[in-house]
Amino acid sequence: MNKSAASLALAFAATLLGGCILPPKDEPQQQAVQAGNLGLGQSAPPPAPAGWWHAYNDPQLDRLVDETLRDSPTLAQALARVREAQAMADVAHAGQLPDVSYDAQAQRQRFSSTFIYPPPYAGNVYWQAQQGFNLNWDIDFWGKQSSLVKQARSQTQATQLDVASARLALAGAVAQAYINLHRNYALADVAQRTYEQRQRILDITRSRVHAGLDTNVDLREAESAVPQAEVALKQAQAAQALAVHQLAALSGHGAEAYAGIVRPTVDLDTALPLPQELPADLLGRRPDILAARLRVEAATAGRAAAKAEFYPDVSINAFAGSNSIGLVDLFKATSGIYGAGPAIHLPVFDAGRLKANYRGATAGIDEAVASYNDTVLQAIRQSADQLSDLAALGVELEAQKRSLDSAESAYKLAEERYKAGLSSYLTVLTAETQVLDARRQRVELVSAQAIARVTLLLSVGGSFDPQAPLPLDGAAPATQTAASNPASNPSSN
Repeated sequence: MNKSAASLALAFAATLLGGCILPPKDEPQQQAVQAGNLGLGQSAPPPAPAGWWHAYNDPQLDRLVDETLRDSPTLAQALARVREAQAMADVAHAGQLPDVSYDAQAQRQRFSSTFIYPPPYAGNVYWQAQQGFNLNWDIDFWGKQSSLVKQARSQTQATQLDVASARLALAGAVAQAYINLHRNYALADVAQRTYEQRQRILDITRSRVHAGLDTNVDLREAESAVPQAEVALKQAQAAQALAVHQLAALSGHGAEAYAGIVRPTVDLDTALPLPQELPADLLGRRPDILAARLRVEAATAGRAAAKAEFYPDVSINAFAGSNSIGLVDLFKATSGIYGAGPAIHLPVFDAGRLKANYRGATAGIDEAVASYNDTVLQAIRQSADQLSDLAALGVELEAQKRSLDSAESAYKLAEERYKAGLSSYLTVLTAETQVLDARRQRVELVSAQAIARVTLLLSVGGSFDPQAPLPLDGAAPATQTAASNPASNPSSN
């Protein structure tokens, strides 16, 4: 009898296994770029320190960045996504542990007089009640639950790095807007000097006309140049006000903050100096690259979990409690019930749901790998672009400095000659135009160089120092994990 039961059970199991659904042969098609072939190391350097903007030594900039990072809706959204991902990771982890529940129910019913119930219950109405504890523990034979946990953890770490990336971008936006404010103040200074300069030339022209050395035509030309300079000054001051408005908006404030934003005290020529060499490995610590790498890992783990869905689910079930007819006897020892045993669930027919889910998980790996590749290539291009811009700007600034010195000298000489009656007003005006253009160009080039430095800093993850020891806020666990698990060919998993 026992041999027959065992044979029947084996035959039943063989039938189930023979009829079970098998995963499709789909494999990922995308290949992750090899970091070493792109000038990047196989492991990321230490993460960049927070607070890189302190290098400007400007308390007002520090305050504006701190307010932006504290009040930014963009950052609040990123932090909310971290909490959501952490909650999903907790849910996945809970799936590895036993589930215990308590159930109780009572109902008033009439018992059949032609069934198993003896008198006095047969044909009469009584309360029937049941209560007890239930235990269910899914045994993770095929690694499905552990894959889901790995997927959730990688996604959580990626969202933490998204926060670091958002912080970096916001701080960079404030710093660049602050440089723009500095630029507009400098341009307003040039316009102010131009106005004063033309007022001085007007005074000289009046003296020359009074002495009979110039005509009223020269006087009218000098007089008309003063309002033009005044208009340019007003335009520069308006641009300065607009830059203040932009900074206030970035830091989460309105018009009430305008008066509190004063002239920057930064020295753009010395802030954020570039090192002699800039290792390409710095790109490996960019938060967006690390996050993209972790999403490849999450997609790979998700595919492993989808594959495990094709195999039998084995669980242990147990219960202990009591039931009775009539509420009085429900908690008596004689009403006790208990039991335990294994359970198995094997998909046989699901209309293609599991296969579709598996193909979708495979496509998810391709999407994550493609996104990682694009992020890496864009980071390399951005850094290379900024290095080229900075090299060109350095050459331009050297040439422009010589041009400005020559223009300043020519203007001083023209002014002295005009004052002495040795040249015309047209000569002075031409020299003045050249020096004004050179001054404005100087301001624009210095500001462009400063903005390019900030953009390059953002492109390499927030620091030019490859040995920077401190992590970005909220990104340490994810950075360490991603650095120790560089992206490889996901199709091998």
